[in-house]
Amino acid sequence: MTLSQQEREKIQTYLQQLFWNPEIMLKAGAGNDAPAEVYIGKEFVGVVYKNDDDGEISYDWNMSILQDDIDRF
Repeated sequence: MTLSQQEREKIQTYLQQLFWNPEIMLKAGAGNDAPAEVYIGKEFVGVVYKNDDDGEISYDWNMSILQDDIDRF
């Protein structure tokens, strides 16, 4: 399911406060059913999916961590 602008703004605020990072941004995905895209600054870090299980709404944040990114540390 696609997230509305209001949902993206609420989730963005939640993540910014949770991780103490005002640079976290959510942007609309590139298609009708695309998940929202999560960025920290200009860096793409993952996607947020909306789930509706019999009227119970939840949001899943999926973040892949590449081996190349880990090797930089």
